[in-house]
Amino acid sequence: MTKPRTSPEPADFSHVTEWVFDLDNTLYPHHVNLFAQIDKNMSAFVAELLQLEPDEARALQKRYYHEHGTTLQGLMLNHGINPDDFLERAHAIDYSALLPHPELGEAIKALPGRKFIFTNGSVPHAQAAARALGILDHFDDIFDIVAADYVPKPAGATYDKFAALHRVETRQAAMFEDLPRNLKVPKALGMRTVLLVPRNLDDVLMERWEVFSEEDDHIDYVTDDLAGFLAGLTWR
Repeated sequence: MTKPRTSPEPADFSHVTEWVFDLDNTLYPHHVNLFAQIDKNMSAFVAELLQLEPDEARALQKRYYHEHGTTLQGLMLNHGINPDDFLERAHAIDYSALLPHPELGEAIKALPGRKFIFTNGSVPHAQAAARALGILDHFDDIFDIVAADYVPKPAGATYDKFAALHRVETRQAAMFEDLPRNLKVPKALGMRTVLLVPRNLDDVLMERWEVFSEEDDHIDYVTDDLAGFLAGLTWR
């Protein structure tokens, strides 16, 4: 396989006019661990819904996440829950761990073309996180799990829905994600793919399938510094 690059080559992005960003662990770094709060809320929801002990609820939540792309999708398919109730509960978190990131904001602002947040979370969650980072105003729109009819990435139909809704020419797009499996479809659609990784894997608890491996030949670039990577592209 061709090993992904770590330093941005501006020529590889000279055709890009559509910039697509995942939210959690992508627009903010993994070590912030905002998702830990969401994870705790989801486990509590599962425990209450199904009257399970905490350990059982967490195990089921993780199984649904792994098998269906989101815990929500697993709960909808297997238990017919109201997705709005789940999303409101899951995202009832404290965003104070996210601090303004002016360098990231300037780097995003300088990119030529349109910018989107494409998340398996909700619009209110994406807005709150991006606002805390001071970057919300730099995005043209947010495509969330509701817009995807609750079918999460990495489902191909969800990427198609995003592209159709916003009239995105995928061969002129780049996508930034923290999960390798969520970049397979973008690569097949002709997008430039960039994987965000933690700065120190030893300090982060991740499942095996969440970690980049040599089998992930659909990834063009790997970086642990989104702001620095984007700043390296603003040569035009």
